[in-house]
Amino acid sequence: MKIKYLWLILMTTFFIGCDLEQIPQDTTSKDAVFGSETGLELYSYSFYDFLPSANNIHTADAMSDYAARRGSPAFIMPGAYSSTSDDDGSASGNDIVALGGDRDWGWDHLRNFNFFIENCTDERVPESVRNHYLGLARFFRAFFYFEKVKRYGDVPWIDKALDVEDPDLYKGRDPRELVMENVLADLDFATQNIDLESDGSRSLVTKWVAYALKARVCLFEGTFRKYHTNLGLQGTANDWLNEAASAAKAIMDQSGYKLYTDDGPDKSYRKIFTNSAPVSDEIMLAAVMSTAFGKTHAANWYYTSTTTGVRFNLIRTFVNTYLKLDGTPFTDTPGYETMQFHEEVVDRDLRLKQTIRLGDYERLNNNVPFKSAPNMLYSYTGYQPIKWCLDDINVDTRDLNDNSVSMFRYGEVLLNYAEAKAELGALTDADWEATIGALRARAGITGGLTTKPTVADPYLQEKYFPGISDPVILEVRRERGIELFQEGLRFYDVVRWHRGELMEMEWNGIYVPAIDTPLDLNQDGSPDVLYYIEAPTTAPSYPAIPVSELYGGKPNDYRLTNGTYGEITWLNTIERKWEEKNYFYPIPESAILTNPNLEQNPGW
Repeated sequence: MKIKYLWLILMTTFFIGCDLEQIPQDTTSKDAVFGSETGLELYSYSFYDFLPSANNIHTADAMSDYAARRGSPAFIMPGAYSSTSDDDGSASGNDIVALGGDRDWGWDHLRNFNFFIENCTDERVPESVRNHYLGLARFFRAFFYFEKVKRYGDVPWIDKALDVEDPDLYKGRDPRELVMENVLADLDFATQNIDLESDGSRSLVTKWVAYALKARVCLFEGTFRKYHTNLGLQGTANDWLNEAASAAKAIMDQSGYKLYTDDGPDKSYRKIFTNSAPVSDEIMLAAVMSTAFGKTHAANWYYTSTTTGVRFNLIRTFVNTYLKLDGTPFTDTPGYETMQFHEEVVDRDLRLKQTIRLGDYERLNNNVPFKSAPNMLYSYTGYQPIKWCLDDINVDTRDLNDNSVSMFRYGEVLLNYAEAKAELGALTDADWEATIGALRARAGITGGLTTKPTVADPYLQEKYFPGISDPVILEVRRERGIELFQEGLRFYDVVRWHRGELMEMEWNGIYVPAIDTPLDLNQDGSPDVLYYIEAPTTAPSYPAIPVSELYGGKPNDYRLTNGTYGEITWLNTIERKWEEKNYFYPIPESAILTNPNLEQNPGW
């Protein structure tokens, strides 16, 4: 039996490894795969190669509005990005390929899905079994096309495995309306036919994962159509929002998932992101890690190394959006602008201490705990992330993290439901309590949990959403930014809300009351950083950072807003500019050279 399974795996690997335009001709071999449930199951495992890696997920927000980093992404630097560029957001941001560009244009996975859908017709396999695996294939095809439409807008819709003579190899772009209707049809089929409802490993797509993707897709499309009025699709936005709400509600009512709360408000949120095994209460699908099988990722390395990665940090404007524990805005506090780090983080939403290094943060050295303030040789702003990091310092080098990384979780489902209902103007107090209220309660917030807000927060309006007056939509967006921070969703949230200008936001950091004054960020009695204009005569044992106008004869990337005091500002020497064309990536030049029927996106 084991030999038989091994042979089937090898044959499946052969099929999916074929060139994009080559269809296997060996009928006997195809029958072996498509003529049994085992063959279908083994083939379906190849679909999972499409899913993002753990590193891709936790680094995706490196291009977002709420973070500072080493170097600006080329995509938002005037003249730095073109149809020959390749910027994945998590790298340096300045990667330019000589010809071709953008690795995300690839279509290999689509052929694999379509080949399976075309050939999964053998009646020796019961129809319900075939439909289960067809549901999986259509889930992945929908996911594939969703990513394409998000990035490029109109794309060719192809629902068959192409051979070298097929004229559709040179097909032009289809309207997003057609593509997205087909995506929705695929998701509807997946939700109705995938019969796996629970997977203990959280590594397989289930019926509820399909519903979760449907909610994510429909929320994106509904809000994109609502706020991108130039498309002329506002009239269909509510249809998509209703589909999003319905899909999310199905999970809420029937799936059995819930928010994880077992470790209390101080620890439950962070455990979702640092546990080795996916936290089964809440995680629906994850990139599961295992040191035994050599499956690890590099979060610690990425978020602690001063030389590796982009030195990703939160900016102060975003940190200010974390509520106080009583549920009121922190920015209603008199004098908040000049609070020092150790003052501004007191009595705040407990997700803040589970997202960045605060005063009580401890690390482990050979299982011995020690206080660890933000490392200002790493952190440009003072707000150093810990969300995906393990506390053991021995994990800080190379890819040694064994904590699983979530792709879909119940917290997002609640947010998708709340936002869809809010955009429809239909969110009730009961809805609020079951979604936003529940998420905030887990974070230790005590006020405003049972009734939706009636007053708009002027800070959110001024800094983030000047065109939004509805306090419910504002608060749902606040909650989404905080709860889903660093989970790879922020850039396209900003895109669908038509708020790309947020990518130009100043990269600001902690308040520094005076130069030449050591700062004890975690109040442990030891200085952590000093800012200066003229270098101290004796170098301190802790980081000392120049904030003079010039440094090394060039404009200094580090400054204080008032020269000798104020908020840190980082890299405002480099212009970041968002234009209307940035709502879509350019079609790679190599693709247009191969297929002249592909029209370039406007502005590129």
